[in-house]
Amino acid sequence: MNRMNELLRKLPREVLTGIRRGIEKESLRVRPDGMLADTPHPAALGSALTHPHITTDFSESQLELITAVHTDVDACLAELTEIHQVVYRHVGEELLWCSSMPCGLPADDDIPIGRYGSSNLGRAKTVYRQGLAHRYGRRMQTISGVHYNFSMPESAWPILQRADAAGGPEIAYKAGAYFHLIRNFRRHSWLLLYLFGASPTACRSFVAGRTHGLQDFSAGTLFLPGATSLRMGPLGYQSDAQASLAVSFNGLRSYAESLNAALTRPYPPYEAIGLREGDDYRQLGTSLLQIENEFYGTIRPKPRFRSGERPLYALGERGVEYVEVRCMDSDPFSPVGIAAGTMRFLDMFLLHCLLHESPPDSPGEIAAMSRNQHNVALRGRDPNLRLIRRGEELSLADWSRKLLDEFGPIAAAMDEAHACSAYGEALALARAAGADSSATRSARVLAAIEASEDKSYVAFALTQSLRHRRALQDLPLSPQAQARYAAMAEESLAAQRRIEAADEVPFETYRQQYLSKDLLSGALLQPQA
Repeated sequence: MNRMNELLRKLPREVLTGIRRGIEKESLRVRPDGMLADTPHPAALGSALTHPHITTDFSESQLELITAVHTDVDACLAELTEIHQVVYRHVGEELLWCSSMPCGLPADDDIPIGRYGSSNLGRAKTVYRQGLAHRYGRRMQTISGVHYNFSMPESAWPILQRADAAGGPEIAYKAGAYFHLIRNFRRHSWLLLYLFGASPTACRSFVAGRTHGLQDFSAGTLFLPGATSLRMGPLGYQSDAQASLAVSFNGLRSYAESLNAALTRPYPPYEAIGLREGDDYRQLGTSLLQIENEFYGTIRPKPRFRSGERPLYALGERGVEYVEVRCMDSDPFSPVGIAAGTMRFLDMFLLHCLLHESPPDSPGEIAAMSRNQHNVALRGRDPNLRLIRRGEELSLADWSRKLLDEFGPIAAAMDEAHACSAYGEALALARAAGADSSATRSARVLAAIEASEDKSYVAFALTQSLRHRRALQDLPLSPQAQARYAAMAEESLAAQRRIEAADEVPFETYRQQYLSKDLLSGALLQPQA
């Protein structure tokens, strides 16, 4: 706390107003009846391989909408809104599903996997998704969320480095500072699940054929009474195989080495799946992780990429450029899945993680953090829930109150820098939800389903999705914006054709070359003399 307040005083206004954020928002395309759409990615939206703002995630039916980087919260939301408007002009009667847990799903094998053309790059993206399907099932991969990308302006790092009296290159200090942030984020991310988790229910089709501990809410809806985010619990976007990974975030080198082991060592259950059947590939490789992105976490360090680079190598060469927050559920009450108040709270939360003391993690603490996450996901609104902090039990209410009190100076500093009161207001809403779980987003979702005529999760989400479509379609979209996105779509298709024409080696050669790259040879990962 002393470190945080001292550093906060040293950050000038232009650093606080220069914080950068961007959003990657996933949404399933669904039919008017609330079932998953089985249509291809609309050609009018361009190439999912190369479009800078509109692509797909796991499924051909799962859009991913990506903003540019913004120093202004409202500008970021405005661009995300504009991208939604463009999409709705090209999907016909289909809807963008407003919730993180999926809509009505067909049989697992009927969920379409994303397709990215005939190039080696595009084929690798599809084969990677085939591997995910074989390893975890396609249903799990249809879970969607909102990723929040956060970085400090470059002017912050020399100020922070001097304040910490830290020597060495600024690029190394910056990487260490982001891992400092990540450790604290992992310690406290349960608070985001409690406040903003919005998936306490699921459609029965999601768990068809699976063992689960959910309870009946209505004929087609399952839930847990105290759940906040089933998406982030054991039934959600999780991996039993990866549970054995105790990835250390004590620094770039320890992180890279622990991930590299999972990327290079064969894993017998995945060897049993096999690599290919004739010309059809079942997965990219047989290690515990096919590529770095398969590692499921609430937050990731992200580098600046160059064409063809592996993420770990790029991290080792150029350090951490930003962090990607991955634990946020889509907000079903917002037309674009996230609201300005949530974004401002995330900025405060991440600043707290960066500026507060952050001791090294340990295998024991890593295990406790995982238990805290799952317990809050499954029963975060249970007033009797106890969490583990530094080996001791305490109530969620006590811990959240302490954390939110520590955010007070950050809210005041941000409001002063931006000449507004919006950060204090966001903090006040979080404090209200901390004191009364009925004000959390998951409780609001349950209350809305309970108040509906048939008490159905799918009907609730379908109604909300229809409401959001109408709101977005009623907004004006300038002819200039329409022309700009049409040009982007055409250019993305041309870029895909250029990539396909440039291939010079067979796919198997491409796959082997990509997976054989030395991920630990980056300059920042080399032992210091």
